[in-house]
Amino acid sequence: MKELLLLIVASALVNNVVLSQFLGLCPFLGVSKKIETAAGMGAAVVFVITIASAVASLIQNFVLIPLKLEFLQTIVFILVIAALVQFVEMVLKKVMPALYNALGVYLPLITTNCAVLGIAVINAQKNYGLINSIVNGFGTAVGFTIAIVLLAGVRERIEFNDFNPSWKGSPMVLITSGLMAIAFCGFAGLI
Repeated sequence: MKELLLLIVASALVNNVVLSQFLGLCPFLGVSKKIETAAGMGAAVVFVITIASAVASLIQNFVLIPLKLEFLQTIVFILVIAALVQFVEMVLKKVMPALYNALGVYLPLITTNCAVLGIAVINAQKNYGLINSIVNGFGTAVGFTIAIVLLAGVRERIEFNDFNPSWKGSPMVLITSGLMAIAFCGFAGLI
């Protein structure tokens, strides 16, 4: 149990997928304008990464390795992720149409979010079993959600601040993201 808790803390805070591995930057920067939208994207990513980690682990350990088809790993993982994202998209469109419309083009982009594929591949490279893959995927997705919601909160607070117009928009978002990445380096001492 202690090992799993350490894995969650490591994947969420110490090795944050966005702020230390720089994976998943497109939705991180694009959907972080409002906290509600960022939280919705975070929830969708939590679901997709956690389920994708489980399914990819099962496919890796029970299909690809026994049949010596490891070279198909990336293609198979992309297909699994695409199917899961389509499922999430259908559910959000039916259950939460406002969130579906707010996420816009970024929801289908979860399919090409390199964080989702990256974690599935990292789990396979580290030879994680099913439980460790799920825990690592969940922790990574929680870390993504923490980062995107924090950035959205900062962006909402500084949106109407009075500073040089050349700093507004993308420059301030990138500076804020960089400062967040530096701050998250402080979590390295936790493990």
